[in-house]
Amino acid sequence: MGDQQAARRIPDFVEELARKGWYHSFELPDGRVIEGWQSVAHLRARLEQFAIPDDLRGKRVLDIGCWDGWFSFEMERRGAEVVAADIVERETFLTAREALGSKVDFVLSDVYQLTPDRIGYFDIVLFLGVLYHVKHPLLALERVCALTTDLALIESLVTDDGAQPGAPPLMEFYETSELLGRFDNWYGLNTSCLLAFCRTAGFATVDLLGVEEHRRANVICKRRWPAPPQEPPYAPPIITGVVNQRNGEPLFDSRVDEYLSVFFKSNQPNLTRSTVMPEMDGFGVYPVTIAHVSGAGWQVDCKIDAVAGRSSRTIRVRTTESAFSEPAAFAVDAPEESANASFSGPIQIRGVADSNTWQDNLAWLARETFVSVWVSGLPDDATKTRVRVRIADLDARVLFLSPLDPQQLRQINVRLPEELGPGEYPVIVFCGSSATQPEQLRVCSPKN
Repeated sequence: MGDQQAARRIPDFVEELARKGWYHSFELPDGRVIEGWQSVAHLRARLEQFAIPDDLRGKRVLDIGCWDGWFSFEMERRGAEVVAADIVERETFLTAREALGSKVDFVLSDVYQLTPDRIGYFDIVLFLGVLYHVKHPLLALERVCALTTDLALIESLVTDDGAQPGAPPLMEFYETSELLGRFDNWYGLNTSCLLAFCRTAGFATVDLLGVEEHRRANVICKRRWPAPPQEPPYAPPIITGVVNQRNGEPLFDSRVDEYLSVFFKSNQPNLTRSTVMPEMDGFGVYPVTIAHVSGAGWQVDCKIDAVAGRSSRTIRVRTTESAFSEPAAFAVDAPEESANASFSGPIQIRGVADSNTWQDNLAWLARETFVSVWVSGLPDDATKTRVRVRIADLDARVLFLSPLDPQQLRQINVRLPEELGPGEYPVIVFCGSSATQPEQLRVCSPKN
């Protein structure tokens, strides 16, 4: 508990801040210097931890929790278009903006209300000294991630010195004013917990730059994976399925905290969370779990971030030693009954096979027999609950519906009805008001 309590012993700056009236210091164009609680040298040193380029022309930057605005104005000085946000519009910010002749746009808002449909997207998001002030830190980091297209710079109070990277993630909660006598200091995260929160929020890579004086951790979070090797030793993975981890459907609800399961094949052995790299709509997402299914088959689960106004989404996967797979599609907030209610396009069976032996038009009876059907023409928003497969006038339970493969086919896996013995039976697929022509399947008893 010693490390947890150490955060409470950080020197309090409230009295000195009240005396100076400014949190940030400023060097003004007319030569005047505003002396705040943090000197200009200290502010520059804080920013230097993140190695931000001097030239930010063409970039958009968001400064969340801007206070007096030194970081906002510094990003503008480097050429960026800047939006500053805080829950209070401070007179000090307005005074500094006027004195500097700044065009930084100010948004009065808490972090939870900052969404892409309201203020757009940003190449760089600054989230410095804010996290422990919010009641819902993981939700706040998810908002930061959703706004970021390249880098998010996170600085936060931590309860340890970061010297034990494998330490269990721990978080201390301050119910009232235990930390520095302020009721708006809610949490003390240790460094492992801070990094885990950033990964869970959806960032592809999360790197601790260090823990500075007074236990301030600096973390850089990136939305994109590093470039793949120029000559990958392994072939790209092949995605065989994309479903909602909650219900097994390739359909997602933006109102729910959804996770996506991607099934894929890869010839790279011994895959782990650190060697599998999912990418959703061009942005990397850190794997929550990775599991070996069978043979070359794997399953990776990752968080899906809801994007306003976009129902058609894609995901692809690569490994540390391969290029990306072909993208697979999934739907967010698609109309519930769209496939059944309105679809009437032509669909056609292009193949039927035993799911274990892959023998065409043949299935071997076993304790449970599984059949794969390949179909062309199914709609993008078709799901396994909206597609019916009948074998010999019996409904076969649909277990899996794949995304489109390179041949523009979708694979449907079903369980053969138990009532069927050896014989030859028609297979028909239904979707909406459409049905395929029957394809014959021969069911055989196992060989002795």
